[in-house]
Amino acid sequence: MSASQSSDDLTLLVKIFGKDRPGITAGLFDTLAAYSVDVVDIEQVVTRGRMVLCALVTQPSPGLEGDLRATVHSWAESMRMQAEIISGRGDNRPRGLGRSLVTVLGHPLTAEATARIAARITKAGGNIDRIFRLAKYPVTAVEFAVSGVETEPLRTALVTEAAALGVDVAVVAAGLHRRAQRLVVMDVDSTLIQDEVIELFAAHAGCEDKVAEVTAAAMRGELDFEQSLHARVALLAGLDASVVEKVRSEVRLTPGARTLIRTLKRLGYQVGVVSGGFTQVTDDLKDRLGLDFAQANTLEIVDGKLTGRVTGEIVDRAGKARLLRRFAAEAGVPLAQTVAIGDGANDLDMLNAAGLGVAFNAKPVVREAAHTAVNVPFLDTVLYLLGVTREEVEAADAHEER
Repeated sequence: MSASQSSDDLTLLVKIFGKDRPGITAGLFDTLAAYSVDVVDIEQVVTRGRMVLCALVTQPSPGLEGDLRATVHSWAESMRMQAEIISGRGDNRPRGLGRSLVTVLGHPLTAEATARIAARITKAGGNIDRIFRLAKYPVTAVEFAVSGVETEPLRTALVTEAAALGVDVAVVAAGLHRRAQRLVVMDVDSTLIQDEVIELFAAHAGCEDKVAEVTAAAMRGELDFEQSLHARVALLAGLDASVVEKVRSEVRLTPGARTLIRTLKRLGYQVGVVSGGFTQVTDDLKDRLGLDFAQANTLEIVDGKLTGRVTGEIVDRAGKARLLRRFAAEAGVPLAQTVAIGDGANDLDMLNAAGLGVAFNAKPVVREAAHTAVNVPFLDTVLYLLGVTREEVEAADAHEER
């Protein structure tokens, strides 16, 4: 609303709907221009070739409103469109305090799930101001702009509902900080890659079952991460160092990993990985993918053989959070503007320390504790949580290919 216009001033809401074609928007405003009205607000949506165009304008000079209405209807008919004009006062009502962006991912996204998410937003005291589709594949992703309720209680209200519906929901505070997130740090095993690196090494050492037993004991809480790491690495003693190249060649990136990293780098983000695995693999991934940061445990190699020990700083649950903070400091990025992605309990401290923690195909305890969860096998869906659309990703890819 302009400074000279009050909330009591008469306005007209002009709605045009019908088959989309070039020139509709220009034609409508050219028609309105003859009446010297000012534009207060514009909204346009096109769905499957059908357009809805809304223009909120000031009332024309006294005695001209009837003529404006007749002219707009006549123009709309000439364009094989329909028109509706509603009189009112002022601009849109102010949005309520507390503004959030709710991203919903479905594979597929059902009408039932959408209805229940919308109803839960209303029950929490929120109002849906706008809905926008971010992607139609590999998942359907839509974004709700919500006002009237604070972000944390809204997130709490939607998490349980989303789990019951089998959809993923992310709730973040709206504002400039969302676009300012400039560091993304990922776990490696079962996040950036589909494999568990220790198991790839164990396969070459013929001790997969024993490594699995130690892993199971750690998951039962009988061993902490550092104990289980030393126990598993000890089983690799004597393995020829040439196996490192073989393991590197066996690593399988998670679907969408390259797209995620490539797009983030184009957006000016810095990207890093932290892993309870080994630098012998993460350093290679850093070079191949153009990562800015990488840190993991290091397998000790002496005289061309693995000794069954690790050297240097141990990267465990607390270590991952510590490295996130270190990377953020080196990147010059406030911790509140970082994103962390992981799947296991040893990622929890990192996920909770980040501005946005994303549990990726994670264990239930991790999904419940993280800010949001993604339960589809495509890592690039994280882009939608950052407000990046599939069309923007594809357009950037096409531009680079030219």
